[in-house]
Amino acid sequence: MSASVGRNLNALRRNGPESDGPSPLASSVVTDTSTTDAQARYDVLRAAELSLDMTRGNPSPAQLTLSDPMLTIIGPDDVRTASGLDARNYGNLDGLPEAKAIFGPWLGVDPEDVVLGENSSLALMHDTLMFATLFGVPGGTAPWGEAPTRWLCPVPGYDRHFRVTERLGFDMVSIPNLDDGLDLDAIARAAADDESVKGMWVVPKHNNPQGWTLSDDAVTFLASMKTAANDFRIIWDDAYAVHDFRSDAPQLASFLDACRSAGNEDRAWIYGSSSKVTFAGGGLAAFAGSPTNREWLLEHRFAQTIGPDKLNQLRHVAFLGDFDGVKRHMAKHAEIVRPKFDAVERVLQANLGGTDLASWTRPTGGYFVSLDVLRGSAVRVVELAAAAGVKLTPAGATSPYGRDPSDRNLRIAPTFPSLEAIEQATEVLALSVILASR
Repeated sequence: MSASVGRNLNALRRNGPESDGPSPLASSVVTDTSTTDAQARYDVLRAAELSLDMTRGNPSPAQLTLSDPMLTIIGPDDVRTASGLDARNYGNLDGLPEAKAIFGPWLGVDPEDVVLGENSSLALMHDTLMFATLFGVPGGTAPWGEAPTRWLCPVPGYDRHFRVTERLGFDMVSIPNLDDGLDLDAIARAAADDESVKGMWVVPKHNNPQGWTLSDDAVTFLASMKTAANDFRIIWDDAYAVHDFRSDAPQLASFLDACRSAGNEDRAWIYGSSSKVTFAGGGLAAFAGSPTNREWLLEHRFAQTIGPDKLNQLRHVAFLGDFDGVKRHMAKHAEIVRPKFDAVERVLQANLGGTDLASWTRPTGGYFVSLDVLRGSAVRVVELAAAAGVKLTPAGATSPYGRDPSDRNLRIAPTFPSLEAIEQATEVLALSVILASR
């Protein structure tokens, strides 16, 4: 990498162009916190025998209820598409055109770039990596499983991503995230210097768990950077593409367009799903990529299935209509989710603001708040919270192999509990941070 590129990378690590808005990380500045008062308040909450769970980013019952009309939206007279295709039968391995038309603008691609799966984008990611491990990918010379495979993992990141690459035997290489985006220097060095580095995980919008969104320049950089491996792939998990809950949420550039402009269109493996849009257990998953990648994926899926659940695709088309319908539907989600994130911010600020005990993110969308506590105290925070009846995602979950060397990052998931429960759980969390600092 040239010196000029290295000097310019800092300019890419932001949520867009120069902004007057705050950094997503709320840094603390003072150190005077009364552990005596915190202990007394903690004891009162512990005696209340709470049973609250903030471990996973699940939609709340109120969010799921928004999609209940899907349960009855099609009947025996609605099983054929406009072209006369019978959705009850086999076939259409890549999905119905009407459903692909919804996911095209959703993922920043043309509808013909989309392949639809079942309900889980994680399953599609798993299968794609499994196919690569067993059979190799276009542009490569051998299956990935025939030699040691290294995979870049931005940290903090998504534990289920890490579980997939760990189970496949990949050597996971931690790339420390910055407060407002990926460490592009570290990624560029790792990808350029080692042919065994075959790819990386990226959650590009409302990142899990830090909440940042990649700038246009960062998207261009990832699409065009030099890699030692000719079969290098980026899993672009656009899980929160439509999950804005604030009006100033940044937009994400099309990764497939950027890869095509850079002459690397096969680099992009793009994924999304409606699992946190309609029903978490009954959504639609989507893959998008180049013609070469789509043909490769469909070839392997042909041995796996004769066709996806097209009735579920019809339900989504009937309910959402088009991408504008998706945006209208997600505005309703935002009204449910936003107050919960506001509550987390309010309670953390009231208890930890103006101290040096913690820093946390203020996302504009997505499902998580990332909390950094004092080095070496995250495990203790989780233990204290659990003793007071609040379950948190385990410390270390946001790092490969479940090990956070600094023992300081925690992922907070506010969406599922009620607003009252969020306030109580966050107060327990904040008091646990204070007590763990003693």
